[in-house]
Order: sequence, then structure tokens, then C-alpha cells
Amino acid sequence: MGLSIGLVGLPNVGKSTTFNALTKAQNAEAANYPFCTIEPNKAIVPVPDKRLDELAKIVNPERIQHSTLDFVDIAGLVKGASKGEGLGNKFLSNIRETEVILHIVRCFEDENIVHTEGTIDPIRDIEIIETELIFADLEALGNRAERLKKQARVDKSAGALMEMALELIAYLEEGNMAYTFAKTNDELYIQLNQELRLLTAKEIMYGANVDEEGLAEDNDYVNAVKEHASKNNFEVIKLCAKFEEDLVGMDEDEASEFLSEIGVSESGLSQIIHKGFDKLGLMSYFTAGVKEVRAWTIRKNTTAPKAAAAIHNDFEKGFIRAEVISYEDYVTFGGENKAKEAGKMRLEGKEYIVNDGDVMHFRFNV
Repeated sequence: MGLSIGLVGLPNVGKSTTFNALTKAQNAEAANYPFCTIEPNKAIVPVPDKRLDELAKIVNPERIQHSTLDFVDIAGLVKGASKGEGLGNKFLSNIRETEVILHIVRCFEDENIVHTEGTIDPIRDIEIIETELIFADLEALGNRAERLKKQARVDKSAGALMEMALELIAYLEEGNMAYTFAKTNDELYIQLNQELRLLTAKEIMYGANVDEEGLAEDNDYVNAVKEHASKNNFEVIKLCAKFEEDLVGMDEDEASEFLSEIGVSESGLSQIIHKGFDKLGLMSYFTAGVKEVRAWTIRKNTTAPKAAAAIHNDFEKGFIRAEVISYEDYVTFGGENKAKEAGKMRLEGKEYIVNDGDVMHFRFNV
């Protein structure tokens, strides 16, 4: 489940409805991904990108292929999850495999939807889940520290790693998240995190789930979540989960009209996908031909040969050079040929760092 986003949340906060909306988005594009194995708890959704539509207007391809993003529905999240309550062990193992956490928080009142804690209090809900994450990390670090203590008798490096584990334990015991630990760039911390995949080291995005009235103007609950998130510089995305599910079933014009009526420029689901893509350190470059216009997913700061490998490993092995036109130039001049005539096509070598939106063609020999 690498490079995926895990959805967490207490019962009756809108997590399942949000995941259902993501699944609908996945199913709407399913024909474009014939080789994807879609598990019941995973949604592989297209990343909205209007640039693809603009390229398609010029090239008129047979099909358009978006970049995709994996969302994993984390099951069994209740108070006591770190001690195995409510499928807690399954929840913990699933979330360790994700890279970013999307925490859905209830920010609306509805007497017909009972809250498990009896009242609406998003900060309390956040603290319940984050406390479980801390408890789980404390257990993992404690077990690792015990093993390192034994190893330290014969291995000095184990002693240094043990000291880092103990320092981190003390920090978490004060109610802090590993994400805010002062030594996250220390090699010993990095080693521990790679070994244990610490839950509290992951970046969090909060999905503030509101009713339709709350979409137009932030309510007190949303403001409280934003204030809490600002302490760790985490993102807050406001959405109405039921509204998002309805939006997925509309065509583009209907959805745009619906959004404009309530004064919203982009759906919450699109914001989640875009910001999640960015948080994972990903970006897209494009290929444009009559068969397809396609976005290829790569990590930021990727070299041209590594980017070519996203298409096929042979492209990296036999890489000669890349023909590159920026998206802006491609659209401004109306396609590849006119961009070339205007001197806007560049030949780039193995050291070239690909930019988001580059339109590329690779020359290779194997």
C-alpha cells in the first residue's frame, strides 16, 4: 500500500460516506485502469487535472489517462484501538502502510445521527484518535528499546539507537506527536521511523465534514479544527460528505453549476485528492499523442531517465535524451509542431529534473 492515504475517523463522522464518494470516482474511471486490482478497502481515484483536457483539445486523442491516487479505508477505529478494541490491530497494521492520514472529523449537528461520544466536539474526537496513535507508537518504541538494550552490550551503535528511542518515548509520553519531534532529521530517528513506521510521524490532513450550510461559511467547529491544525501546520479541507457523493454522479457542467450556487470553486473531494497528491511528494508530466493524452505520476525532483521509467523500465535503461515542451508553451503555440517552430522544444539529458506539467517524448535505445 505504498504511496497511499489512509482514511481514519470515529464512527458516524462521515468517513464511510467520504470513502464511498472516492469509490464512485474510481468506478467512473474504472475502464481506464484495466490492469488495476481494486480491493474492497481501496479506492484508486483519478487526480483531476484540467491541463489534460486542454492538451486533448489540441491533439484529439482516442483516450485521456489521469494520474491516480490510492485511498485506503482504515477499519475498526474506536477508543481503545491501540489495545485491540474494535479491530484495532487491523487498523494499526493498515495505517502503518500508508504515507499520509486523512482524518475525517464531524463538524455538524444532526440529532438523527448519533455520535458515539454523545456530543459534537471535533477537538475531543481528534484527541481520541491521536492518543491511540501515540499509545501504539509508545508500545512499538518500548519493545524496540528493550531489544536494543540487550544488543547494546555488544554493539555500541545499538546503544545510540536505544537512547534515541528513549528520548522519543519521553517526548510522546508528554502527549506530543513524533511529527513535531525536534530531531526528525537525525539519522537515528530516521532509522527508527523506517523500522517502525511510526503512526504519529505521518503527516495528517483533517477533513472537516460539515452540513450544506457549513460549506458557505466556516462554523465554530471548523474554526476549532483549523486552529488545532495550525499548531502542526496540517491542512484542513472542508467538505460535506453526502454532498460529495451526489456530486460524483453529475456531469461536469452540472457539478460546476451546483458548486457555484453555494459559492464553492472546487469540491472537497478534489481538494483532498490534489492536496494528498502534493503531500505524497508527487507530480505529473504528460505525453500527448493521437492514441492517448496521459499524465504520468513521478516524485518531485525526479531526473528524466527515472521519469521515463514510469512508462517502461527499458526507457530508463536505454535513455538517450528527452524532448521537452512546457505545458504553457504547448498550449500557447497549439501543439508540438508549432512549439518546435517557435524554438520552445528543448533537448534534455540524464541530469534534467522534470518539471510539473512538462510535455515529454523520450529517445532511447535498448
